[in-house]
Amino acid sequence: MPNLLDPFQLKHLTLRNRIVSTSHAPNYVEDGHPRDRYRLYHEEKAKGGVALTMIGGSTNIAPDSPSVFGQLYAGDDSIIPWFQKLTEGVHSHGAAVMCQITHMGRRTAWDDGHWLPVLAPSAVRERAHRAFPKVMEQHDIDRVISDFAAAARRCQQGGFDGIELLSHSHLLGQFLSPLTNHRDDAYGGSLANRLRLTLLVLEAVRAEVGPEFIISMRVTGDELTQGGLSADDCVEVAKLLEQSQQVDLLNILAGAPYDDLGLAEWVRPMGIPAAPHITVAGRIRAAVDIPVLHAGGIADIATAQHAVSGGHVDLVGMTRAQMADPYLVAKLERGEEERIRLCVGLGYCVDRVNQGKPAVCGHNAATGREEILPHDITPSNAPKKVVIVGGGPGGLEAARVSALRGYEVVLFEASDRLGGQLGLAAKGTTRRQIWGVADWLISEIEALNVTIRLNSYVEAGDVLAEGPDLVIIATGGWPEPLAIPGADLAISSWDVLSGEARISGRVLLFDEIGDHPAAVTANVMSSVGQSVELVSPDRALLHDLGPTTSAVALRDLAAKGVTFTCLEELAELSRQGNQIVARLRHVLTGAMSERLVDHVVVEHGLTPMDALYHDLKPNSRNLGQVDQAAMITGAFPFEDLEQNNPFYLARVGDAVASRNMHAAIFDALRVCHAF
Repeated sequence: MPNLLDPFQLKHLTLRNRIVSTSHAPNYVEDGHPRDRYRLYHEEKAKGGVALTMIGGSTNIAPDSPSVFGQLYAGDDSIIPWFQKLTEGVHSHGAAVMCQITHMGRRTAWDDGHWLPVLAPSAVRERAHRAFPKVMEQHDIDRVISDFAAAARRCQQGGFDGIELLSHSHLLGQFLSPLTNHRDDAYGGSLANRLRLTLLVLEAVRAEVGPEFIISMRVTGDELTQGGLSADDCVEVAKLLEQSQQVDLLNILAGAPYDDLGLAEWVRPMGIPAAPHITVAGRIRAAVDIPVLHAGGIADIATAQHAVSGGHVDLVGMTRAQMADPYLVAKLERGEEERIRLCVGLGYCVDRVNQGKPAVCGHNAATGREEILPHDITPSNAPKKVVIVGGGPGGLEAARVSALRGYEVVLFEASDRLGGQLGLAAKGTTRRQIWGVADWLISEIEALNVTIRLNSYVEAGDVLAEGPDLVIIATGGWPEPLAIPGADLAISSWDVLSGEARISGRVLLFDEIGDHPAAVTANVMSSVGQSVELVSPDRALLHDLGPTTSAVALRDLAAKGVTFTCLEELAELSRQGNQIVARLRHVLTGAMSERLVDHVVVEHGLTPMDALYHDLKPNSRNLGQVDQAAMITGAFPFEDLEQNNPFYLARVGDAVASRNMHAAIFDALRVCHAF
């Protein structure tokens, strides 16, 4: 049976193992180019041992395929020098590198870029990207074929080992799927006709790049949607592609990402089964002799090994797993599998991209910031002592990084367990995997011999008695109450999630924030039979979440009978017998309405618990201040404002302001790695 670490021969190219980072768009693009941030992100994976990194997810080839989530643009020659710099960097670390190219068809926006109409085989609107497409004419088809060939030539000149043509859900796949192709000409009707454009593109690309250049295709294995491509259809497509003798690798996906939940089923966050489509890829692998790659929620080594050794795939994509830990392969090679920082499916990376923001990993703050932050922490030669107060994710990351620097580290935690708010965030069913973040951090600091003192509510004197060189305040915050009449009648989401409040009956949950806490709280309450109405002042539920995590959370809540109300704010609470009258105000009209409920639960963010910070501040060398300019560049973050004082002081995470887990971990890494 093949092993994950066995080499693989892909045409003339020898891959050093079976683990691939598949094409994706992290939105590190600059003017359509993969400049230093983009390059260093992929170089880090190459340093970490990946066999092949595919860059340029959904790299656009034509002006009528505009970027809507930070893709590269290979429609002109200006990208070639940047391609060359990136491929040289990746190759210097022993990895192969390919680029994905595509025309997105209807899967983009008409009111962006050059404001050209989007293209599609038929006038079928996609719900996710919302454009009504122009039905392609023959001259459009001819132009797109030429654009694919020209982009492939640019990739070859850029030094890539090959390219990947993206079919699944994009223009080529839209021609292929009966859901989106209703044509009655030579490009519609039969499966062979619907595949015609793909074959013409392959012929043109191969003529441009020659016989040795590797061509992969990302294709659908089963649309899993009534009226769409069936598994049998997709096997037949694979056979026809094999007969064309133009394709060297098949990258198999499943599903139909035409709306938010469809996207979530494809780029899978926690709350839905991981890696469910390995057998879909295996069915195609059994039908053709072309090597098969598959990626789809494969986050752990055991699942990846099963996919390869079980004969389902030749290569396994672990893309988000390597965003969490780009040194995944190196750790596996060293026999340190237990030290791999696992992707737990937070969905923060892909959701940020779909919100127009650069991708970051929810619990690896160095990912995408390789210019300023290290993945491998460099030990210091100077002996120092670091005291950390608070055992949530920010405090745990501060302890991990400081211990890797070689310092003596003492961590105080007021409660009887580490993990902080992650213990609450992991309640319910949809988001319970988030505890994996705490699990990894705790195991790391234990392996690094950090001194852990639980049940320790410390004051300034206790900290000073330790003789620290650096003190990190990671004490988090407490729930912020609403400033409304009758606010004392409400309880917080923490009261529910901690089990301190015993509630039943009809519950109004008011969510002022629009993030995961309210969704988790509603999940917990509805799971035990409470009737829950989720009320938000925003125009959309879970407003701050991206499409994949919000779709899964709302699906689960709807299935449990939770009802939803938007554009209403909580104005006043009062007693009526054993129940509560909740008065709501419409945020646009001011109209008032009432609910008679048994309980009101409020999610309103946190107030920093920072008294200890203020007590220690006068005794610190930096008076508690961090140099923002230095932190931004990854430099030493402190100035000596009182040189006679013995220690530096910083606070991180919610002890500064109510934010999220990634912010706390990011704070801790950039304060501690340079100290």
